[in-house]
Amino acid sequence: MAIFEGAGVAIVTPMHEDGTVNYEKMGELVEMQIAGGTDAIIVCGTTGESSTLSHEEHLDVIRYVIEKTAKRIPVIAGTGSNSTETAVYLSTEAEKMGADALLLVSPYYNKATQSGLKKHYSLIASTVSLPIILYNVPSRTGCNILPETVAWLVKNVKNIVGVKEASANIEQIAKLMSLAGDDIELYSGNDAEIVPIMALGGKGVISVMSNIAPRQTHEIAQTFLDGDVKKSCALQLEAIDLIEALFCEVNPIPVKKALNLMGMEVGPLRAPLFDMEEANTLRLAKAMKDYGLL
Repeated sequence: MAIFEGAGVAIVTPMHEDGTVNYEKMGELVEMQIAGGTDAIIVCGTTGESSTLSHEEHLDVIRYVIEKTAKRIPVIAGTGSNSTETAVYLSTEAEKMGADALLLVSPYYNKATQSGLKKHYSLIASTVSLPIILYNVPSRTGCNILPETVAWLVKNVKNIVGVKEASANIEQIAKLMSLAGDDIELYSGNDAEIVPIMALGGKGVISVMSNIAPRQTHEIAQTFLDGDVKKSCALQLEAIDLIEALFCEVNPIPVKKALNLMGMEVGPLRAPLFDMEEANTLRLAKAMKDYGLL
């Protein structure tokens, strides 16, 4: 049984103006997502600014979201790192807290060979019993997990069950599915590719757009799962301008701005990320208005 099917939100981490985590606001976001039909919450991923959270903050945010969600929908904890030792520590702590699954980004900056990736992921998996979703986002990490490597991991490591694919390489993803097939739970890591990836056998999306449009993002995926591919495709295309605006600057700059434009007051970003350029803010606001969010 899949960890989830449909649309999971890669949730932002709201901050106070002084840069500390705003837990009260995080609770509001969790409730907004559940009320909007979101199928899972992915906490402390890229969109959650995990790279600038301390280890203590990282675990505190995971703990808070697990407790607030209270098993109403699955919580998938982002516990990956470019350090295998750190990933083991975060993963084992998240399991103790009651996370439903883990999301492990590929090692960034120092990267790894494909053989090294097998050892890295196998070692982390051996320390926990939770199901694990790999996260392939080479544009950010500089490290591409090749289809053969992903297929080997899901076939040989019992609790590595899936991958969030954000390579934007449909040919590579098709190759992966030809190798792994029913052994893998595939999720789109790009909001613009929900329908194409589900057409290849994907279970849904781990979404940035869902932060501001949970009901609509869920509907794109659920309509496909219900068998109405034509309607799902139409909904996907209707959202394209908004999706492009949400990625006109590096994630999560635009999505945090979008939430603030909606009056959600999720606060600032942590350096080295800073506020959006004015022209891009205007573009984002227009796309949100055209989509019915403002």
